[in-house]
Amino acid sequence: MERTLIANVTTGSRFRISGFVENLRNKRTMAFLVIKDITGKLQVTVEKEKNPDLAVLIDQLTIHSVVSVEGEVVANEYVKMGGKEMLPDRLVIESVADALPIKDDSEIDSRMDFRWIDLRRDQNHLMIQMQTTLTAALREFLLARDFVEIHTPKLIGAASESGSEVFEVKYFDTKAYLAQSPQFYKQMAMAAGLERIFETGPVFRAEKSYTNKHATEFSGFDLEFSYVDSVEDVMHMEEELLAYAFAKVAEKHGDAIRELFGKEVIVPAVPFPRMKLADVYSELEKRYGYTVSDDAKGDLTTDAEHLCANLSMDMFGSEFLFITDYAASERAFYHMRNEAGVPQGYDLIWRGCEITTGAVREHRYEVLKKQAQEKGLDKDVEFYLQFFRYGCPPHGGFGLGLDRLTMLFLGLSIKEVQFLFRGPNRLTP
Repeated sequence: MERTLIANVTTGSRFRISGFVENLRNKRTMAFLVIKDITGKLQVTVEKEKNPDLAVLIDQLTIHSVVSVEGEVVANEYVKMGGKEMLPDRLVIESVADALPIKDDSEIDSRMDFRWIDLRRDQNHLMIQMQTTLTAALREFLLARDFVEIHTPKLIGAASESGSEVFEVKYFDTKAYLAQSPQFYKQMAMAAGLERIFETGPVFRAEKSYTNKHATEFSGFDLEFSYVDSVEDVMHMEEELLAYAFAKVAEKHGDAIRELFGKEVIVPAVPFPRMKLADVYSELEKRYGYTVSDDAKGDLTTDAEHLCANLSMDMFGSEFLFITDYAASERAFYHMRNEAGVPQGYDLIWRGCEITTGAVREHRYEVLKKQAQEKGLDKDVEFYLQFFRYGCPPHGGFGLGLDRLTMLFLGLSIKEVQFLFRGPNRLTP
């Protein structure tokens, strides 16, 4: 008999289900098992006198053992899980579990040591399903707008972007680096005439950060598109993309996220509010008494970033806030600047956390070369500068961290939302 997922089991028919034994009450005359698979849970009820062979097998079971069970599924109003139960006549023990080394309330690092067990929890199954829906929705939105998906190399011959915070690896008889982002290759795709591209893949950052939002490897979702007229084109693309994806998450998982995490999935209204960085600092001082020194006002401080959650809600009733007009010294050399030297880019803050840096890119070779020289990077990025010598359309783009989005959706730390977390002190499992 073929296996049926528990979500598809109905009363009045015979089924075969497989999954983990999440709960087991083994009484003298009766046994009650709760079997869980990725789609749900089902109670299995055994009358031992009528099923002595099954009783022998049940005595061998432990919590989290894996079984396959066959039998009639009947209605039972006293059963909390959907008002139905299986009355089995066949049970196969696929695997017997040792006593579990962790519990649901174990310390986070202990749970990370046994992550494959920790991932069995309902919350983590929902988290992975939510990430799947989110990523699929991002793809769906872009494919409908004629974007194509590319896959850029993660082993690169020169340290990307700033040249710092990169992992160096031995590559035969030379050195290579793990890519900090697909930024340079996204722009190469623009020079190749692909016009609209996106990519999802691993990103590596060799930074010794021990915060709840940093990891040395995470999943990025990046896009780039040609023939932009201004940074407004880039911001508009992102706000439309996120509103679409959030609506998909809310539709499919909103109720479950509310139930298991106590978080509301709020589908944002478009357009998102926009503020210049100087105006942000002015409002933070006026409303909350927050001040920073003048030499720190070219970038957004961590404390100011957190306060933007209140600022955006108080001023606009929105969880999102685009912040523009950063100092050129604080932005990447490849950001286009206007006549006044102001980078044509932005950060997007959601719930007090930066989720995106986006910009119009500088596509003119001589200007780009000069800006790289200003940062002392012209030699490091020679290969990248070649992309712009033979014609390149104006373009812009941004990147999102899928793990950070999940973290903010569910109110968790970065360790808890990655399938396997990688940080300065963790390389296993």
